[in-house]
Amino acid sequence: MAYRYRLGVDAGGTFTDFVLSVRGGDVRLYKTPSTPQDPTLALKAGLNLISADIGEPVPDIIAACDLCINGTTVGLNALLQHKGAKTGLICTAGHEDSIEIRLGHKEDGYRYDAEYPPAKMLAERYLRVPVRERIVIDGSIHTPMNEADVRAACELFRREKVEAVAISFVWSVMNPVHERRAAEIVAEMLPDVFLSVGSEVYPQVREYTRTSTAVVNAYLGPILEKYVRRIDGYFRELGAQHPVRYFQSNGGLAEGQVLSARAVYAINSGPASAPQAGLYLTEPMGQRNVITVDMGGTSFDITLTYQGATNVTRNMDFLRYRIGVPMIQVESLGAGGGSIAWIDDFGLLNVGPQSAGAVPGPACYGKGGTAPTVSDANIMLGYLSPDGLLGGTFGLDRKAAEKAIKDKIATPLGLSVERAAHGIFTIVNTNMVNGIRRVSVEKGFDPRDFVLVGAGGATAAHITSLAREIGIKRVLIPKLASGFCAFGQIIADVKHNYLATRPMRLEADAPVEDIEARFNKLEQHARAQLHGDGFKDRDIKLIRSMDMRYAGQVHECTVDIATFKIDAKSIEKVKTAFHAKHQQLFTYSEPNSLVEIVNLEVQAVGKMPKPTPPATPKGSRNPPAAASRGTRKLVLEASGRSTVTPIYDGSKLKAGNKIKGPAVIEEPTTTILITPGWVAELDEHATYILNDVA
Repeated sequence: MAYRYRLGVDAGGTFTDFVLSVRGGDVRLYKTPSTPQDPTLALKAGLNLISADIGEPVPDIIAACDLCINGTTVGLNALLQHKGAKTGLICTAGHEDSIEIRLGHKEDGYRYDAEYPPAKMLAERYLRVPVRERIVIDGSIHTPMNEADVRAACELFRREKVEAVAISFVWSVMNPVHERRAAEIVAEMLPDVFLSVGSEVYPQVREYTRTSTAVVNAYLGPILEKYVRRIDGYFRELGAQHPVRYFQSNGGLAEGQVLSARAVYAINSGPASAPQAGLYLTEPMGQRNVITVDMGGTSFDITLTYQGATNVTRNMDFLRYRIGVPMIQVESLGAGGGSIAWIDDFGLLNVGPQSAGAVPGPACYGKGGTAPTVSDANIMLGYLSPDGLLGGTFGLDRKAAEKAIKDKIATPLGLSVERAAHGIFTIVNTNMVNGIRRVSVEKGFDPRDFVLVGAGGATAAHITSLAREIGIKRVLIPKLASGFCAFGQIIADVKHNYLATRPMRLEADAPVEDIEARFNKLEQHARAQLHGDGFKDRDIKLIRSMDMRYAGQVHECTVDIATFKIDAKSIEKVKTAFHAKHQQLFTYSEPNSLVEIVNLEVQAVGKMPKPTPPATPKGSRNPPAAASRGTRKLVLEASGRSTVTPIYDGSKLKAGNKIKGPAVIEEPTTTILITPGWVAELDEHATYILNDVA
């Protein structure tokens, strides 16, 4: 059968985005409200939109898809709202409270705040059951496991109707025999519960991280199992020829059964696909350093890709829970179109992190909202069309926006509405710039070496201001910006991470051959799984990395290494790579100090065929007259003075058209503000390239 389509679905909290790639190069975007109570309802609505647009029945479209890919915030929302499964923990006696003690850690910004509440425990104290057993650091058994303790835990869990069980024993990563036996007992006594075993979910050193990761995985497991079952079943009923692929927070695809067992990889499933899409746009230009930013209604998400590799975090706190597995680093802050402007006790203007959300939303939405927001400021500044969004189908109430800003901000501060609106715009931009600096400057990267890619419906009104503030000279905004994460899914590869631990100080007589043996074992598992997934060796790429540190340090840094054989001679190259990484991250290195290895990882990539990029009809340098929508007054200065500015219909622009700022380009799902000193050009792949020529 000739497959004609590839479908990406990004199920967000408010909207579900659909991107359909048509063989031959056409890529189309559709949006429909999300239905978290039953995700298949949003799928049905979106597929009906696609069917009406291209004139084919839904089953025929699905049957003609080589891939149907789903990214979801189900796991994220369950963790955020504490609506996961009732979870029990079986752990080494004396370690029942490790997830509550949290290594004595308190979040940055709250370290000295005695009133800051503790994190809600995903496994309540009475459901954290001790087991008498002990494995020691060399993997030997100090105290055999008391199986009666495990069985007593199962009896308690049965009475309490526990839905998921996490198992985590001290030093199980060196010898998992006790965890495996405990898992057998749980499976025997509680066959219907979801089981999460620490040495399988996160087989690396750090007992607290391993336990917390296993608990989070258990807490989300039944939710993801149910979600995957419904989605897989729905697509099978429609005639899908291949299993649905799900986007993981490590930046790759996996089948539903893999994601169900490793539910922790579903966190950040949606925004994790943005950097893949950003790199896809920039690679034809030879640019592999990319910062991708995505501004929606509530949040602003930032990811960084350096030399083609996206920042990946491990052993991190996410929503106050320690997670060890690799995740695309997404810096999120409360800076979206719905972020509320407010005046603090010192009379200073602030923006966010509070949001007006979708209901009632910004005042300009006309749904009863009275709080002034970023979107209200943008309409007062002239950046958004008074005719509304989404091609005019979503009306905006300019008078309501003006009243909200005047009553809550302008009058209390003694400013005109225009100056107050510009202040809101400036402050939210400053917040976003600070977020960009956190993933770049604070991680040892110079943002001026990067291209900035704008995703999300609200980003394009702010992006040139952000770029100029941090010194970036080139910005890319795809026409698919508001569905960029769904687009990232259809160009993604399959990815799996295989973890192991082998603590070793790299002294002269260190048995480094053990490292090679561990890597070989991980790579055998990786190839076997990808072969089972249908990949040939030519389509498989294996990437090795090590967590390393100087002897005596508390934290490690991850060093990517080539797949050369590790022996007494080549280990020197590994040390050199570590020193260079440490220098990049911390501005110093100690080449004469003893280096130690802590953890090992292999990332296995199954290369997927990429869809043909969309094509845009070519035109001349000057935009066609039909693209002009006249002019509008825009406030581009803090003084509140307005400037008459040309407005363009993006749907009528052609490749090669250049537009000099100040100007506004209105696309159906995004509005691009080109500030003075910038020039925008539409390329042949439906992407606006903005260059700072000032």
